[in-house]
Amino acid sequence: MTTDAPARPGWRAARAAVLLAVFVCAACGLVYELALVALGSYLIGDAVGQASIVLGVMIFAMGVGALVAKPLQPRAAAAFAAIELTLALLGGLSVLGLYAAFAWLDLYGPALVGTAFVLGLLIGAEIPLLMVMLQRIREQSAGSAVADLFAADYVGALLGGLAFPFLLMPVFGQLKGALVVGVVNAVAGLALVCTVFRRELSRRARVALAAGSVVVALCLGYAWIAAADFELTARQQLYRDPVVHAERSRYQEIVLTRSVREIGHADTDLRLFLNGDLQFSSVDEYRYHESLVHPVMRGPRGEVLVLGAGDGLAVREILRYPDVRRVTVVDLDPAVVKLARTEPQLRELNHDSFADPRVRVLNLDAFGWLRTATERFDVVVADLPDPDETATAKLYTVEFYALIRSVLAGDGRLVVQSGSPYFAPRSYWSIERSVREAGFATAPYHVDVPSFGDWGFVLAAPGAAAPVLELPADAPPLRFLTPEVLRAAAAFPADRGRMDVPASTLLQPRVLEYARAEWRGY
Repeated sequence: MTTDAPARPGWRAARAAVLLAVFVCAACGLVYELALVALGSYLIGDAVGQASIVLGVMIFAMGVGALVAKPLQPRAAAAFAAIELTLALLGGLSVLGLYAAFAWLDLYGPALVGTAFVLGLLIGAEIPLLMVMLQRIREQSAGSAVADLFAADYVGALLGGLAFPFLLMPVFGQLKGALVVGVVNAVAGLALVCTVFRRELSRRARVALAAGSVVVALCLGYAWIAAADFELTARQQLYRDPVVHAERSRYQEIVLTRSVREIGHADTDLRLFLNGDLQFSSVDEYRYHESLVHPVMRGPRGEVLVLGAGDGLAVREILRYPDVRRVTVVDLDPAVVKLARTEPQLRELNHDSFADPRVRVLNLDAFGWLRTATERFDVVVADLPDPDETATAKLYTVEFYALIRSVLAGDGRLVVQSGSPYFAPRSYWSIERSVREAGFATAPYHVDVPSFGDWGFVLAAPGAAAPVLELPADAPPLRFLTPEVLRAAAAFPADRGRMDVPASTLLQPRVLEYARAEWRGY
């Protein structure tokens, strides 16, 4: 049985320094993982898929890294310092490099796998080398040494997991946050080796580490200085029109573009993108919002609930009815609503709808809010982002529509924006089926919106009688929707007729699978 060796002078401080390095390096390693997952979620939209790829590849690579570290154990201190410098450089620049691969090279998938593997390889090599370094300070039994290292490692991971969403992202953003962590990673590794283990470094190793430190510092420093210009240039590469506003909120990337529609034309095309997905074009948004709002306003409409629609455009159409007493808007992201309240051209487009005293805005998750809501509404307008992400797929489930039904008045109506019955027919008819299984009778319809293509909606009412698809008798003058257009909207062509597809639920989010498969390539 191996026992702890006699203590040497100063061993406690040295041992504490090693465990502190383990703590910091573990925090940095987890931040790198979370940064890759978050970036993929923003750019690709598949949070579960991105997390699975990153974590799977990195954990596999960590195992490989532990084996690769075996030959390095005789020079553990110098090898550890070199690994930390390399990890600081690659981890710090990982977000920048992947964003560039997405914006210019269209190689995000391979670049993500390669980056995750290399970072995992380096992270996996840390623990074996630190184990050797810890034992050189004071030899312990294997169980005690492993317990000490893993305790520091797991607690450090907790720090990294909390620091990423609550400190680094809000204060620095993804790109600069990764650079900050890279610097911390390098300082932690070099501080340990150059203090506790400096006598184990040869002259050549000291010179190499000094040169490496300068290179890493210069690279990370230049990246910090150029980060703003790089992000602006890369973002513009993703959009056809000039970007006039861009921000990354707690929930999504918000981009507003504006361009002249055609040479010599006075009108401009204002477009809003959330996580890269087009939300509207000012050229034809009236087609979408007239079709979404006005059919559902036929009947009682004193109390209206709007889920989503933080741009204020659906609210604009609702407020055209003077007998509407109150409009409650539940939109998760306050940054979108703030933009709609403050951006001059967007305010002009939405007729400054959020300034109307009849409107109240709740920046809450629609699903969670509906679970506790006690109010009753005559009309519910579900103008939510497409169900192509895990976070939004729950808003197109039987359970969600059942919650909506619980807040509807007995003669209330619901309308759901349901995607394209042409480009994504299974998604569209799965949404319609989900609404029906929640206890509604439905009237599906679709219209042409040039920016989106053929776009569909589902009008619904509780009970067995389908709602009448007609405009209100007192509908205001409309630019697109007429009684004839609305009657035609209820007809679907033979190649895009009703499909017998299952409903989507929380435990089986089929609409997410359909949306990803059908929109791939568009």
